[in-house]
Amino acid sequence: MIHSVLGGGVTALCCATALSDRGLDVEVIVPDGAPEPASRFAGGMLAPFCEGESAPDLIVAKGQDSVNWWAAHVPGVVRRGTLVVAPPRDVSELERFARATREHEWVVPGDLEPDLAGRFARGLFFSIEAHLDPRQALTSLRSRLECRGVSFRTGAPRGRIVDCRGLASREDLADLRGVRGEMLIVHAPDVTLTRPVRLLHPRFPCYIVPRENGRYMIGATMVESARRGGVTARAAMELLSAAYTLHPGFAEAEILELGAGLRPSFPDNIPAIRHAADRIHVNGMYRHGFLMAPVCAEQLATELAELHVHAD
Repeated sequence: MIHSVLGGGVTALCCATALSDRGLDVEVIVPDGAPEPASRFAGGMLAPFCEGESAPDLIVAKGQDSVNWWAAHVPGVVRRGTLVVAPPRDVSELERFARATREHEWVVPGDLEPDLAGRFARGLFFSIEAHLDPRQALTSLRSRLECRGVSFRTGAPRGRIVDCRGLASREDLADLRGVRGEMLIVHAPDVTLTRPVRLLHPRFPCYIVPRENGRYMIGATMVESARRGGVTARAAMELLSAAYTLHPGFAEAEILELGAGLRPSFPDNIPAIRHAADRIHVNGMYRHGFLMAPVCAEQLATELAELHVHAD
């Protein structure tokens, strides 16, 4: 039986990859006119322990497998951990973050990132976390699938349908909602950071993720809204202000891109696999797309591979 995976984002590509890894017949259906998937605007942080600050233990426990999954499937996974800092006036936020998370150590930030020397007295270092460039990772997954003979097309699905369309599935998933996230990509040649840095703030915390050639992704807002459209002036100002607080060199950065995406989310903000009469839904990644899509994909692939064996 052929498995038609619907969608063009990280969930669809991870599901198609996991199914293909098990020798199942797969095709990917990218709907005509679909908006850019939210995963194109992601930070690409594989940071299960940092996410434990607000996410349930399930995300922390299962998300740990994603680093090795990505390293096995795409190039460019960087294992340099995550650094968390806070301005002196917000040191209580850093202490709160430490209490809410695990697998970290207290460090002097400038010892890990010389560009931050003298700017922050203390920080938290999550040494076993990693990051990747989301767009490069998605391109690599697609290329890998195409090399295996997996077709990418538009049109009607066939066989068993695996629906990974995110918010486009709201007509079938009544409790799915959109959570808006806004981000910037800048070129900052006066700044050198080698790992993701999270800057804590009681109102607008942000993270800064290094890309290649002096580029940085600055993100991301969390707005309970399904409104599409460009980045708001308020979001841009808050993100840039936070980046400047981290390092004044960001004041001279060139803004290369401003983007906004809608994260598909269930009420508990936990991704789920749901079986319907005519399809299987893999959805609700919330802010954990790159962390949890491989986990859900492997769970689904194991289940469907067993069905395939029993059918034979």
